[in-house]
Amino acid sequence: MIRTLTGANTFLLKRELDAAVAAFLVEHGDLALERIDGQEAELAKIQEAITSLPFLANKKMVVLRAPGANKDFAEKVAQLLSDVPETTDVIIVEPKVDKRSSYYKFLKSKTAFQEFNELDQFALASWLVTTAKGQGGTISSKDANYLVERVGANQQALGNELEKLLLYAPTITRRSIDDLTEAAPQSTIFQLLEAVFAGNVQRAFELYGEQRALKVEPAQIIAMIAWQLHVLAVIKTAGQQSADAIAKEAKISPYVIRKSQGIAHRLTLAKLKALIADLLLIDMRLKREAIDADEALQNYLLKLAL
Repeated sequence: MIRTLTGANTFLLKRELDAAVAAFLVEHGDLALERIDGQEAELAKIQEAITSLPFLANKKMVVLRAPGANKDFAEKVAQLLSDVPETTDVIIVEPKVDKRSSYYKFLKSKTAFQEFNELDQFALASWLVTTAKGQGGTISSKDANYLVERVGANQQALGNELEKLLLYAPTITRRSIDDLTEAAPQSTIFQLLEAVFAGNVQRAFELYGEQRALKVEPAQIIAMIAWQLHVLAVIKTAGQQSADAIAKEAKISPYVIRKSQGIAHRLTLAKLKALIADLLLIDMRLKREAIDADEALQNYLLKLAL
């Protein structure tokens, strides 16, 4: 069997890969498994691995990580995979692959293809509730949503935080979340902008102070604000497209798009362009002049609220 595992959700992809490898090892043993980094290995080594017969076992498994990075492999993939004997299972792991390429189209049509996409906020919260229950703990839907908002939409990070919280106490509460987790900078920057555009300047300044206390430098804050403004610009110029359509076209998480739509609807395109230009000016001045970065950014936040 030849399988392809791909997609931005590295957590689910890794879980599927680990499960497949573990099941194979139980039946055939460690000597029957070979892992190859396609970005480093020569084509001859990859070809030998997938076409040679198993040694001291009835079957063998070859896990190829990102073999598409090898131009020769990508161009000759049809021929190479046609030579794989029935005694060999091949798993091709391609977290990022150009969907316009003939390589991607071949893998999708000619192999057992599985794509693992990122989950949105609601799906992640539901997953947290189900996973906590499966591990003998509990978390409410409301607190699961809060954990996603606080930590971010990375499923691997959420899984790690959930494990830590369950070790502390089987019942996860908002208080334990606040005590044991740190707010992701990206998430907090969004909250900062949300507070500013809602006219809550005091809360925005508090969030800015939290970022600085976390040792987040002004340059990093500028970069994160710029990213959020980019997301808002994508939404504003997308017209009446759905969040999923915007996310797919812009290659941005649907969760991020949905979360930013409320702010985008409150901004005119002209206002957004002015905010981007002002932020660019601050960035340029910080690189050329000896100005107070914190003062410049706080004045910028005041301008955002006007």
